[in-house]
Amino acid sequence: MPAQKIQTFLWFDDQAEEAANYYVSVFGGDSRIVDSTRYTDSAPGKTGSVMTITFELAGQQYTALNGGPQNWSFNESISLAVTCEDQDEVDDLWAKLTADGGEEGPCGWLKDKYGLSWQIVPRQMQEILGGGDPAGVDRAVKAMMGMGKLDVAGLREAYEGK
Repeated sequence: MPAQKIQTFLWFDDQAEEAANYYVSVFGGDSRIVDSTRYTDSAPGKTGSVMTITFELAGQQYTALNGGPQNWSFNESISLAVTCEDQDEVDDLWAKLTADGGEEGPCGWLKDKYGLSWQIVPRQMQEILGGGDPAGVDRAVKAMMGMGKLDVAGLREAYEGK
């Protein structure tokens, strides 16, 4: 399969291969390692170690680079948003991505153990926030603002005024 035209590129100090394998294990299914390149004697990394690793999550390709320590890190200005089919998938991904040093954030946001920001969003969110009752939408937004992990039932109840 040819590489996609626009691809997310993630800079790691030296955990690119570990992170790629971790993400593939979290998302499973049609997620996989696509290929990798290794440092040579003339490159700044350790000869033979992974320089870049390309991986797919749910059909979307990403490349991770072992670029060495720099004066920057991942932050919330960029996040990967995942549309989940139901609350079970929200719960599963939330638990996996916050494990081993990940951090829960507000409104469906979290950081994984590598510091990468994710939005774990149930597909029902668009239906609820796009509903025809402005007062219901306002209640649902207020409920969402008080949540960490998003709760579909809680959002619906807020929308419906329960």
